[in-house]
Amino acid sequence: MIVYGKQIFFYILEHHKDLIKELYLAKECDKEIFKKIANFGFKIKKLDFKTAQAYAKGGNHQGFLLDIEEYQFKELTSLKKSDFIVILCGISDVGNIGSIARTSYALGAGGIIFIGERLNMEGVIRTSSGAALDLDIVLNRDILSVINELKQVGFKIFASANGGKEIHDFRFEKNKKALILGSESLGLSQKIINKCDDCLGIKMKHGFDSLNVSAAFAILCDRMINA
Repeated sequence: MIVYGKQIFFYILEHHKDLIKELYLAKECDKEIFKKIANFGFKIKKLDFKTAQAYAKGGNHQGFLLDIEEYQFKELTSLKKSDFIVILCGISDVGNIGSIARTSYALGAGGIIFIGERLNMEGVIRTSSGAALDLDIVLNRDILSVINELKQVGFKIFASANGGKEIHDFRFEKNKKALILGSESLGLSQKIINKCDDCLGIKMKHGFDSLNVSAAFAILCDRMINA
């Protein structure tokens, strides 16, 4: 699995070097940076620009690329002891998913459940600045079964939707909590909202109707964790 970019390159070197299979440079580094990389003990492979572009599939690799082990998705049971988890249902933009993963890790969420058959983890790792490697991420196709399983172990399930109860006025009980976020364009279906214990939203001003899903999540996540 190829990841690229200077920031993620050094994050993985410093925090997850056990995942690295091969290390590539596609630019000349100054002596201090090259020495820092060499001190990790990996053989450095030089790539020409064309090959590096192919490895990065046209992305902005900045001359720094890694081939790392495939991400190992976790089982749902691994999250059942968490106090707060995030469920992504229909979100498709890798940038949004990566941003949500980064916020989840930074604010202390126990993990993420992604509803779907597959997830582009190369992109998620890159856009989360590596935080996704430090999170438990579960892949599951059945949102209704996930809700039922979590309720059975004491979770209160909250939907995020326009028109939901204002998050800053909501009084949370000391339960384990899960927050479900819907797709960028359609949100959550009414069927899913009805399965939840409550529905939360953020009051907008100036007549505006929504926030980017990752920005909305940051507000909701902080409030729910620190309530």
